[in-house]
Amino acid sequence: MKPVEGTIIIMDLDDFSEVVKERGWSEWMPNDATALLTELVERFASKWGASVIWGLDEERGTEEVVIEIPYVEPEEVAEDIKEIREKLRRIGVSISIVAIKDYVFPEASGRRKAYRATPGRRRAKRLLEKIKRSGGGILIT
Repeated sequence: MKPVEGTIIIMDLDDFSEVVKERGWSEWMPNDATALLTELVERFASKWGASVIWGLDEERGTEEVVIEIPYVEPEEVAEDIKEIREKLRRIGVSISIVAIKDYVFPEASGRRKAYRATPGRRRAKRLLEKIKRSGGGILIT
């Protein structure tokens, strides 16, 4: 498949190792936050015809995820992304989310390629790292 314009989305739970320790959750099984994020990402991907490139993990729960949606603008999915953020906030968990327009190529073999295989993914990862350093929980579209 050749690259086409679309939206690249990266989501990552903020300070999650500390949250796991504070709440006494297991790192190896789904907990309230990772199970919820898994469910929300599955619904989101189904609704938008998105490709989950990396991170969706039903066995352990989802902590971080890379999603690409061909032919869709970030503004089109903004409300759904905000809803994901709000549902996690309701259970006391913060998430950083970046959604950018770039070329998408919905394939990856491994975590490294999921974040680095295309210029758009590299740019989205850099933006995510920047907002996480500034406290996280920020949505960029």
